[in-house]
Amino acid sequence: MTTTDLLPAPPPRAAARRALLAGSAGNFVEWYEFGVYGCFATVIAANFFTPQAGTGTGPGTGAGVQGGAEALVATYASFALAFFFRPVGAFLFGRVGDRFGRRPALVLVIGLMTLATTLIGLLPTRADIGAAAPWLLTFLRVLQGLSAGGEFGGAVSLMAEYAPPGRRGLYGAWQSFTVALGLLAGAATAAALATALSAEALYAWGWRIPFLLALPLGAVALWLRTALEEPPGGPPAGSGAGPGAATGTTDPARTTGVREQARAVVLGVGRIMGWSAAGYAFLVVLPSHLQSALGASFRDALLATTLVNLGFAAAILPAGVLSDRVGRRPVMLCGALGVAVLAVPLLHLLQAPGTPTQARVVAVLTAGALVGLLAGPGPAMLAEMFPRRVRCTGLGLSYALANAVFSGCAGLFITALAARTGNTAVPAHYAAAACALSVPALLTLRADDHREPLR
Repeated sequence: MTTTDLLPAPPPRAAARRALLAGSAGNFVEWYEFGVYGCFATVIAANFFTPQAGTGTGPGTGAGVQGGAEALVATYASFALAFFFRPVGAFLFGRVGDRFGRRPALVLVIGLMTLATTLIGLLPTRADIGAAAPWLLTFLRVLQGLSAGGEFGGAVSLMAEYAPPGRRGLYGAWQSFTVALGLLAGAATAAALATALSAEALYAWGWRIPFLLALPLGAVALWLRTALEEPPGGPPAGSGAGPGAATGTTDPARTTGVREQARAVVLGVGRIMGWSAAGYAFLVVLPSHLQSALGASFRDALLATTLVNLGFAAAILPAGVLSDRVGRRPVMLCGALGVAVLAVPLLHLLQAPGTPTQARVVAVLTAGALVGLLAGPGPAMLAEMFPRRVRCTGLGLSYALANAVFSGCAGLFITALAARTGNTAVPAHYAAAACALSVPALLTLRADDHREPLR
């Protein structure tokens, strides 16, 4: 009997497509909400984090003692706090996914995210209930952070384990592609509302609409996931007795395995830190930075965000396919080195007064595409680092920790540093530095990792 005889048979294509759809749908809802929050950061700052906000009917209304930049920093502090709860969610829901099955974990996380997002759309503002408003918003952001932390590990494990041979890069890339679709949907919804509504209406009640839309979107994703089948070769759903389940005894081999997985988590963080930092600097923080630092209008900032997300989305699936052919390392290295070298020149081109419109469009599309080169192969790369019995937890923790440190703090760090120094190129320097630091970790990838079967 050969090693390949012990591996589970490739899953039927119909079941693989259903798993891809169920994983992608929930991931879309998760990232749609994060895109909406990023696009409406200045609106949320005015309604929740500005003392004496009055009616919240427009930019800077009732700013009082605290300026708009300080309120925006407070908004991103809430944003960062949610990210720091992601590792907790990754561990809790990852253990559910590894012990009881992928489906229960994925059902739980989408239900929690849908509930929290909908409640944000119903939340009273600071003008209505005073200082309790930002605390309630922060609590709901924490719930979203827990949910988002569990989403990645379960969804990527599901997609990778269902992927036909030689297509893990493509299947994993769908996770990142639905991130792009969710962010695009959030930006497009915000842009449509900014166009259709007056500034007064947008600040007063229009901002609630995108959050309330999460309810029907989440209901569809929940329905798809409840009908999901477990990937072949895993523990029976609900048994809690799969590989790696606790036996009540101390196993030296297990202790060694825990240390090895901890090292793998740290290495995984190093490999994707550039992806995390550049992704949030360009895809989420950009609209509010263009407004607060460069004086762009809300509509122009949203247009730039939509274009950078289009470039991101266009590169993801081709990058995943290419990584199945040539390996994860060369594709991800091209993305990391590209951001490290080009981020600052692209931002200078974008903000230069005499830059033609066509050149600005090319600049933002290029920035998004470089992040796509990292995001396309990234999920499959992480899935290949961990054995099945700890895959949900391991890759979820790697992704959540990287996002907590390098994404969750991006808005807070960039906004505060740009306001303090007056340097409008802070987002580009931040993304370039993180990508440069991730290059040594990416160089540790083996050339044939994409050809090996999942452990």
